[in-house]
Amino acid sequence: MRLVVTEEQRELRATLRRFFADRSPGAEVRRLMETPEGHDPRVWAQMAGQLGLQSLAIPEEYGGAGFGVRELAVVFEEMGRALVCSPYLATVALAGTALAASSDEAAKRDLLPGIASGDTIATLVEGAPVTARHDGGGGWVLDGAAPQVLDGHIAGLLLVAAGTGEGTALFAVDGTAPGLDRAPLPTLDQTRRLARVAFAAVPARRIEGDAAAVLARTLDVAAVALAAEQLGGAQQALDMTVEYAKVRHQFGRPIGSFQAVKHRCADMFVQVESARSAVLNAAEAADERPAELPAAAALAKAYCSDAYLHTAGETIQLHGGIGFTWEHDAHLYFKRAQSSRQLFGSPDRHRARLAELAGITGAVAAP
Repeated sequence: MRLVVTEEQRELRATLRRFFADRSPGAEVRRLMETPEGHDPRVWAQMAGQLGLQSLAIPEEYGGAGFGVRELAVVFEEMGRALVCSPYLATVALAGTALAASSDEAAKRDLLPGIASGDTIATLVEGAPVTARHDGGGGWVLDGAAPQVLDGHIAGLLLVAAGTGEGTALFAVDGTAPGLDRAPLPTLDQTRRLARVAFAAVPARRIEGDAAAVLARTLDVAAVALAAEQLGGAQQALDMTVEYAKVRHQFGRPIGSFQAVKHRCADMFVQVESARSAVLNAAEAADERPAELPAAAALAKAYCSDAYLHTAGETIQLHGGIGFTWEHDAHLYFKRAQSSRQLFGSPDRHRARLAELAGITGAVAAP
């Protein structure tokens, strides 16, 4: 199988690299880490208005551009490379994918255009003990709490997977709904925000259709998107290390001329390029071979998690003393690698899932 990168995708990558280099330099990343929102609303608006990123993979009939996961993977790779502080992962890969995958045409017509235009920041709440019940007037209300929700503190739309007594259903909740309580959480990776979200008889709109199928597709696409972001971060960590090895001298020679440093950089390169192949394969499966997506997504997420953490760790080590300082960006990539490794399932959990899909018995999923 030959994985093809189109000229259109190359042009998209070049445009994004210029945009994020200007909007997300290291100093700006550090500034946004200290803000309550965790992102720059002006850049979010530019991403939608100038580049159309929020609408990229939304079908045209709902205000989108109608592209696929392969194009989304390019966006996430470049965002990961620049450590962009943005609710894009929650809004597009989670909420946008879930709505697009649902069979509720009315909900899609009502909710997807706001995501596509950039007017709506959204997220998905799943895997939490949230329950839904009838309110006595033909509607639904939600109760329970989700301990960790990606960008839950600023989302204007929350899609919530809740138990109904007859199974799991998907519900849409307005961010201003009564009974909704949201509290930002401290995080290891300050470039990505989490919040605790509690529901106390919160009014909700049921999204009709097969919630289990929608969630399965959504979490697989989100895993691919995150793997692409991890690839971008690993590539930048490698590039930083190679550049440093060229200019840092010891014993009158660049450290990149030492065999031990060469071997470690070569190992980093192999891991990054292998991660690239895994991401390209998973993104293509999402668009062209949906039956293969669960295995491809699990493989990409497991491998890219390990590759990013290894590469970011080597970046700190090969930078020597300066790599351990607050002033250097190496630790920001390392923290992003650590947090991303656990998001949407650990590498061990995805490897166990791969074993199940392959029919291998006895595999145990780690948390």
